[in-house]
Order: sequence, then C-alpha cells, then structure tokens
Amino acid sequence: MNGMDASATVPASARPRTRGPYATTPARRAQIVRAALASIAEHGYERASIRDIAARADVTHAALLRHFADKGELLVAALAQRDADDEEFARHIMESRVPPEQVLSAVLRNDFSHPEQGRNWLAITVAATNPDHPAHDFFVARRERMRSYLSSRRFGTDEDGEELSADDKVTMLAAMIDGLRIQALMTPGHDILPLLEVFMRLIATPSADPEPPAIP
Repeated sequence: MNGMDASATVPASARPRTRGPYATTPARRAQIVRAALASIAEHGYERASIRDIAARADVTHAALLRHFADKGELLVAALAQRDADDEEFARHIMESRVPPEQVLSAVLRNDFSHPEQGRNWLAITVAATNPDHPAHDFFVARRERMRSYLSSRRFGTDEDGEELSADDKVTMLAAMIDGLRIQALMTPGHDILPLLEVFMRLIATPSADPEPPAIP
C-alpha cells in the first residue's frame, strides 16, 4: 500500500547485502527477487525454500547465495518489490482519474482478488511484529511511511477535527485497512471495500487535494 521507491524505505540494516563481484549483476538480482516474491506468495515465508526460489529464477542454489545471504534477506527484498508493484498499480489508478476516496479501495480490491496470497502476506505481517523477525525493521519503516502519506493534505487527514486529531485519523485508517484484510478473508463473498470509501470521506478535510499520492 507508495509514491516513493520502496527500497529507499528499507532500513540499511535490513537491506540485502551486496556480496563481492556479484553485486554488479542487478538484472540477475531482480530475477531472483521476482522468483522469491512468487514463491513466498504461493507457499508463505516458512514453507518457501531457497531451492524453490533458485529453480524459479533459473539459477543454482549456490548462485542465489552469492546475491542473498539467506531467506530473510530474500523476504525483505520481496516485500520491497511488492510495495513497488503496488505503487505502480496506484499510479495507474490515479491516472484514470478515479475519486480520491476510491484509490485505497481500488488497490485493496486488487489484493483481495488473490485470497491465498493475501493470507500468506498477512501471516508475514503478524509474524513481523516480533522484533526478532527478519522483516520487523521493514514493517516499522513501512508503517511510518504510511503515516507520513496519510497525514498529507492530499489524503485529507492532516487537520484536527472536533473529535479526532490528525494522528487519530491516521491511526484509525491504518487499523481499518488491517482489519479489512482479515474480514475479506473471513467473508470472501461480501464486498466490504465501500466501507473504506465512506470512511475516507468522513475523515477527509474540505481542503484536501483531489490528487492523492501513490499508496504507501
């Protein structure tokens, strides 16, 4: 959910480390990251194996390890790529001139159309609440970026209201997005995204810019 380069939001300590002369092969690294993204989306992080990822990327197990030290580094790189893909999708949505309150729901609708993948990514999000998880720092940085975007005038959450402060609005919106992901998996036949559009209209300020930035 990203107007910035997703890789720029990853803490330096959490970014995949470059390894010797193989750091000069960005195309091969990108190929491996795409393979990791597909494997983790299909199997989940725990069941995705480095050997499966290597096979999908058409590289040897040893060659993969020249680019990424372990599966944790691959996970962080895959998460960054997933955010970048969402950013690109959001840009296409905004170019179609949909109403601002529908941008978030359009991005989520795309996510909700792949329930098994959504279940696997949600499991990673929950697991990453553990500070020892390899993606913990990534999600901390990602949440701060999300708060920054949602606090902008373009999303209409930047002004305090009579009952809700600007920070309250951002907290409630983030919580609603997280909750809708769970509800979509629990009741897949029920369209719940219009609720998000209503909520966006309720918390938006009249001065909101009609052109929101890409989704964080």
